[in-house]
Amino acid sequence: MSGNINQFHLAFPVRDVDEARRFYGDVMGCPQGRSDVTYQDFDFFGHHLVAHISADGEPLQTGKFDGEAVPVPHFGMNLDRSRWEALARRLKDAGVAFHEEPHLRLKGKPGQHVTMFLFDPSGNALEFKSFDDPEQTFIP
Repeated sequence: MSGNINQFHLAFPVRDVDEARRFYGDVMGCPQGRSDVTYQDFDFFGHHLVAHISADGEPLQTGKFDGEAVPVPHFGMNLDRSRWEALARRLKDAGVAFHEEPHLRLKGKPGQHVTMFLFDPSGNALEFKSFDDPEQTFIP
């Protein structure tokens, strides 16, 4: 992982997770992080990509992560904790409706982080995260 704590984050649909692993992992050389049968994390040149399965090849509406349905596709940033907390306060103060209120995910597991989901006025899903240990962003 690069030394950059603030990383771009993109979750996108794929038709086959193994195919995505071969392309992004083997062909492009992106180290693979945490995964499941429905998703695969990649260290995309220091940024955080997550490929979510779309069995029928159509764009997903939701994927599964840590037992929760998440909108796919979505994008955002992995921020340091102080910037994440300031953004959460700013969004709350502005009266933004959250798809997922700021909360802890992967509690007690490697990769534990806080997250929040919201939609912009055009309906684009956004996620902002802050890992307890940024070095665990891409752990398998």
